[in-house]
Amino acid sequence: MKNIFILVFALLCLGAKAQENSAAEIKFPVTDPSPADIVYYPLNAPKVKADDATKPIIKIIYSRPQKKGREIFGVLEQYDKVWRFGANESTEVRFFQKVTIGGKKIKAGTYSLFAIPNKDKWTIIVNSQTDRWGAFTYDQSKDLVRVEVPVKTLAKSIEYFSLTFTPKETGANLIIGWDKTQVELPIGF
Repeated sequence: MKNIFILVFALLCLGAKAQENSAAEIKFPVTDPSPADIVYYPLNAPKVKADDATKPIIKIIYSRPQKKGREIFGVLEQYDKVWRFGANESTEVRFFQKVTIGGKKIKAGTYSLFAIPNKDKWTIIVNSQTDRWGAFTYDQSKDLVRVEVPVKTLAKSIEYFSLTFTPKETGANLIIGWDKTQVELPIGF
């Protein structure tokens, strides 16, 4: 009986030691330099409890690259080239209801956003492909709409790529800002 007790005790100690070693070997990823973020329209939608008037109409999931002293548009993000609209995975937009962009009706669903930056104007693209890394596999044939929007030059630089919404009478404007560049995409609903 004493031998069984010693054997069980030894096995328990070995099992605990094995668990300790396996837990110590797990390596978690380092913090991403371009953290993921989410913006809703209306902006307070996630904080309000299931009130029909404040349910989300739009949700955008994107990564926020930093300027870090670099020249952004025209250098890091080249003019006339499709850009993933952020960092890491391509930016995804979810419309919870039908919207209108550039005069085109887009049904409720999840899509990706891309942009073609230029000095004086950008082309904003809503594309049906999702779950893509960057713009490496971007397929123009999957574009739902392309809209040209003017560039506004800011007096003060924005360190992180940033998105927000402002309300308008017939919908909202998606405001995009990074470095000294700002563009607005009107969305009707």
